[in-house]
Amino acid sequence: MSFRTIDFLFAVVLVLTNMMGYSQQKVAFGTLTTAEKNLSTYEQDTLAHAVVLYERGDNYFEVINRRIYLVKEYHTKIKVLDELGLDYATISIPLYKNGSSVEKIKKLQAITHVDGTQYRVLPSEIFTKDVSDYKSIESFTFPKATQGSILEYNYKMISPFVFNFNGWAFQSEIPKIYSEFNAKIPGNYRYNRTLTGNLKLDLNEAKIQKQCFHIAGYPKDADCEVLKYAMRGIPAFKAAKQFMLSEKNYISRLDFELSENHRLDGVTDKYTKSWKDVDEEFRTDQDIGRQLTKNVFFEKNVRGSLLVHQDPLIRAKNIYSFIRNHYTWDGQYGVYGKARVKEAFEERKGSASEINMSLINLLNAGDIKTNLMLISTRESGLPKRNHPVMSDFNYAIAKVEIDGKTYLLDATDKFMPFGMLPFRALNHYGRVMDFKEDSYWFNIQPENENSYFVRANVKFDVEKGKALGVLDVVTQGYEAIETHKNLKSLSPQAYIEQMEQSIGDDYTIISHEFYEERSDERRASERFSFEVDNILQGNRVYINPFFVLFFKENPFKLEKRNYPVDLGYGRMYKYQLSMVIPEGYNVAELPEKQVVHMGDKIVTLEFYNQQMPGQISILFKLALNKSHILADDYEPLKKVFEHVTDIQRNSLVVLEKDGERSRK
Repeated sequence: MSFRTIDFLFAVVLVLTNMMGYSQQKVAFGTLTTAEKNLSTYEQDTLAHAVVLYERGDNYFEVINRRIYLVKEYHTKIKVLDELGLDYATISIPLYKNGSSVEKIKKLQAITHVDGTQYRVLPSEIFTKDVSDYKSIESFTFPKATQGSILEYNYKMISPFVFNFNGWAFQSEIPKIYSEFNAKIPGNYRYNRTLTGNLKLDLNEAKIQKQCFHIAGYPKDADCEVLKYAMRGIPAFKAAKQFMLSEKNYISRLDFELSENHRLDGVTDKYTKSWKDVDEEFRTDQDIGRQLTKNVFFEKNVRGSLLVHQDPLIRAKNIYSFIRNHYTWDGQYGVYGKARVKEAFEERKGSASEINMSLINLLNAGDIKTNLMLISTRESGLPKRNHPVMSDFNYAIAKVEIDGKTYLLDATDKFMPFGMLPFRALNHYGRVMDFKEDSYWFNIQPENENSYFVRANVKFDVEKGKALGVLDVVTQGYEAIETHKNLKSLSPQAYIEQMEQSIGDDYTIISHEFYEERSDERRASERFSFEVDNILQGNRVYINPFFVLFFKENPFKLEKRNYPVDLGYGRMYKYQLSMVIPEGYNVAELPEKQVVHMGDKIVTLEFYNQQMPGQISILFKLALNKSHILADDYEPLKKVFEHVTDIQRNSLVVLEKDGERSRK
């Protein structure tokens, strides 16, 4: 991931020639080039289902009825390359509203180009749907769309929200041949802007146009900043199905954020503030700052013994356990907007912010130093560090200091032990709002003792030709939490069926036992008894020694990945097998040992076997020692997991009946 602030006052103009022949002039709506008509495969991405041939946006400001509006014009052409590309034939345009202030679409045109014929979207085929009090969707579907079609549309949006000048996404899930963004900004509006992603601009141009913006009644016209940014040959952003943070962190785009508005009446509205300004606002904010001053309420409404234990760590754990069990999380994050901890406490239900602010209040009432920590969840993107962007934060947790040690707490999850955060909150860092001092950044360190350990013991019933085995499974850390959740949410039979899916169709689990005395919040110990029918067949028997598969397939399937692998937390998988050699058989072959280390032991893979009198032992160990693995290490990581899946699926113990080898 790379972040680069664009200096719009001193931009360098790069000569840009689009491969489809586009110039820097607007392309007339409804016209196609010969190259566009003839394109059947996109050579730069032959697996693409569709490709954006051309895309242009123009953002500017306009005075309508003595009010300043933001105007957004958009024009694009998409080529459908195969049947799956027809997914892009339905278009949805989000529109924002706030009371009587609403965004509106003007002059929407849409055409399906099919073999020289144009099919237009009629006004009656355009639909608007409210999805919330603040958002609606205008949508339509291109008629007659088929493989080889070109889908073209443009529109003009009028917005009363000048802060909604929010940028441009150059990259998307399909490739783009050419994408251009233009803007004309009156000098009284100041925007911070950031280029995200690892792609470089092919065109980066800025200039000043004098006296370009006029409002009737004001004697002086404003100068404008005129911007032009473009990229060509933009690859599709291919998101991984797992082990990644939000694609917002990596997708190539240009973000704008309103910093200041110098109004024509001489008043300046500042939107981007310093952290000192933000800290002061939070102290007095009714929905956050004041909600953290309810210590007395909580002291009066909990049993006194909760707050008096001499050991502060035990006191903190008791308070955490009380809040975690008292509340039911309603699924809402609730950082901004109405937050009322008293009402939530009485109703025993609340948002994440209400629950965790209640926790902070009660910990402080128990004389345990605790602060609010604002974070962004994994799916929401990383907060910007260079200046406060409060909309980057969507979640709140508690930061506790006890005897010089820090604990991060989130009481929304009834299975989460003291000092561990839910997976959604493992997003690297957050901002601690210390209302007595200045706020500061603080890193999130995930639990490092996370493991999945299986000890298998297998013997054979030669007469019946079956294998009988026991799996002792011990999980720890986040792996144990997952076990506890599954045991709670699934019926015994469903839980057994889930385990059977991890070992294969020929295996039957005949019993399961959970060991309460060997388990706690961070650890789960259980035993499965299983059998495999018809495993001893013929004179030569092939047995896969893995009666549990940690990974049925390689989770890293992308050919290339230009962004990090983020596991959330490091983890270790260990499988240990002791197998009794069946009577009347001998060992003909054992799988080869393998030892693979990636980098400075970022990932280690070990696979050993040993034959002893009457039995075979197998040891498999995979340690993922870092939770965040850089993009440069993706290929080595992918190779390691090719070994992992190959070992689990293709390792064979070969048994022969006694005397078979001598007959050969």
